Amino acid sequence: MNIGEILLKLWNDSGFAYIFAHFANGGWQNFVMIIIGCVLLYLAIVKKFEPLLLCGIAFGCILTNLPGAGLYNQELWNNFMTEGHEAYHSYGTILKEGGLLDFFYIGVKTSIYPCLIFMGVGAMTDFGPLLSNPKNLLLGAAAQLGVFVAFFAAKASGVFTTLEAAAIGIIGGADGPTAIFLTSQLAPHLLGAIAVAAYSYMALIPMIQPPFMKLLTTPEQRKIKMEQTRTVSKTEKIVFPIVVTLFVALLLPDTAPLIGCLMLGNLLNETGVTERLSNTAQNALMNIVTILLSTSVGATMVGSNFLTGQTLLIIVLGVVAFILSTCGGLLGGIMLCKITKGRVNPLIGSAGVSAVPMAARVANKEGQKANPSNFLLMHAMGPNVAGVIGSAIAAGFLLSVFGG
Repeated sequence: MNIGEILLKLWNDSGFAYIFAHFANGGWQNFVMIIIGCVLLYLAIVKKFEPLLLCGIAFGCILTNLPGAGLYNQELWNNFMTEGHEAYHSYGTILKEGGLLDFFYIGVKTSIYPCLIFMGVGAMTDFGPLLSNPKNLLLGAAAQLGVFVAFFAAKASGVFTTLEAAAIGIIGGADGPTAIFLTSQLAPHLLGAIAVAAYSYMALIPMIQPPFMKLLTTPEQRKIKMEQTRTVSKTEKIVFPIVVTLFVALLLPDTAPLIGCLMLGNLLNETGVTERLSNTAQNALMNIVTILLSTSVGATMVGSNFLTGQTLLIIVLGVVAFILSTCGGLLGGIMLCKITKGRVNPLIGSAGVSAVPMAARVANKEGQKANPSNFLLMHAMGPNVAGVIGSAIAAGFLLSVFGG
């Protein structure tokens, strides 16, 4: 074989040749998705939009759309979901014929990654602000409004099935791992679009929430200074994750994986005798799983699946869900403000979405704009962590009703 034949073979086997030869028949989709991946990298690195997740998602998107690399094989997962096919409910074919990202994706499909992320989140979460003022649970519940409105809107559109609509609705919970957990169970083919929407809106909280906070509350309400919350005992902090796990998991068994891991992580942090385990959950484990989870989610962004009208509609419904969840929390805050005769600043209701701690910081910032001596951060952390529990319960409810 002469040098010319060698060079020709190298060209014919390259991804460049595939894109040019099949540009009109799918090759353009790979090219566009690689550009989208680069744009997401720009947003993550330069604009700092959820960089810990978005970097991995973007690079996974680039890798999965490299023609000929075989890192992720969508057709294997399509067959996996088809009853009667030899690969149905079996990972044997995936392990035998799959690529590197197929192996990574098994952790998403089995819900291992989202649950381990929740364990790390639990280890980093202080439920003290919630325990000091249990009424904050109502704000966390009110902030799930967008989940169910978006579900009904997606279903009413006629574009999505019931399972797809349920997966889209959970974007309103503003909790990336919960969105991935539910979507991987109900509509895995939408995972890339829903994950990108969920994490993008979480990163845009400082831009999305303030206009609605000002729209729904009065200047006088935003100036309200809240009293210092009571000190929560160590015993309360230890008993709380145990009680929540038992009650919620018995009420909605489908929430057990998420709630169980969240509360286990928190218990490791609060016991005072498992410091090494808590540190591992917060740092090493969290970082490793974040890499695997984000890259796996990016791998699902195959051009033929992602570049559809459905994706655009998901983006629109996602922002509607997020806005309505913010408004639901604010309306709950306004209701508590009136019930307590002005002792609750309704701004903390916006923190009922499950973006910890960014939503609480935004509530605090807006409160200080209205009154520089106002410090709402610890008060807003109560609804914020309640939102984490609320979004997990909402996901469990949807999975229980539609996933059986």
